[in-house]
Amino acid sequence: MRYRVLGGTGIEVSVHCLGAMMFGAVGNPDHDDCARIVHHALHHGINFIDTADMYSGGESEEIVGKALRGRRDDVVLATKVHFPMGEGRNRSGNSRRWITRAVEESLRRLRTDWIDLYQVHRPDPATDIEETLGVLGDLVTQGKIRAFGCSTFPAADIAEAHHVAERRALQRFRTEQPPYSLLARGVEADVLPVCRRYGMGVLTWSPLAAGFLSGRYRKGQPVDLSTGRPSINPDRFDPSIPENAVKFDAVERLVELATGIGCTLPELAVAFPAAHPAVTSVIVGPRTMEQLDATLKGASLALDDATLDRIDEIVPPGTDLYRADGAWRPPALMDPANRRRLPGDRAAG
Repeated sequence: MRYRVLGGTGIEVSVHCLGAMMFGAVGNPDHDDCARIVHHALHHGINFIDTADMYSGGESEEIVGKALRGRRDDVVLATKVHFPMGEGRNRSGNSRRWITRAVEESLRRLRTDWIDLYQVHRPDPATDIEETLGVLGDLVTQGKIRAFGCSTFPAADIAEAHHVAERRALQRFRTEQPPYSLLARGVEADVLPVCRRYGMGVLTWSPLAAGFLSGRYRKGQPVDLSTGRPSINPDRFDPSIPENAVKFDAVERLVELATGIGCTLPELAVAFPAAHPAVTSVIVGPRTMEQLDATLKGASLALDDATLDRIDEIVPPGTDLYRADGAWRPPALMDPANRRRLPGDRAAG
């Protein structure tokens, strides 16, 4: 396992990070089995674990907390805040009011006194970035978190956050967590260069492109749209939709490339993001021990320039062949009211 320094913090993390999104009701509800996955990852040199308060409604954090009992000092622990937790108003977002409460709940579920990396899960247009940076800086001063970052922020918002931090003498985002894979390379055009400019660490997610790069979905083969990832977004995997042909064609060429260098498609997919100079760690989110073992094989693979050049021919740099599940979209694209409001109208939501 290789290690890199996280965003100038001096904290060394493994180049591949164990993502815990699949721990709990949405993935693997067996807490003991999830703990075995955590311990297996630690045994193989992974020292970095990423979760979030909203994963399975807090269950993922609880599983990770139990699994790390007696081993907390050996692990760099990351979690996130933003999405709704429970019913009622003011139980989500990036406000001082919510973050102050949410961090305490995460600390309790994780059974720890501190969080190494506390991340803002998505932008919050309703909250000034100065408000968010201020409360996160206070949490660092209080010793409840060691550093903080953002997740799935557009490049403009990242740059604005750094500008505000400098202007207001606030602590700044140390990391960003964007989707990045062989099929989703859009962040190469702006997010990754901005992160390098500001010396931020980058933790990438969805290296298997929501299953497209798992090897299970191939051109000319039937796809069961009723189970697994296809059931979540069947249009994305439906081979009868013409626009999906480009994805399936790319997958076939990537399979050929992987076979030619003696690895599997998932191994190639897991190795690819780590080759970018802006990337610190690649998050992998296994549901089973078998999936983790397959991931670990890719973690030891280093891609040479010839292989990266071949990948560029198949999927050009900065190109998205698909939009990652959960990627942030500006409110103006999601709600027509945000594109049609008259002067003096109150903001929606």
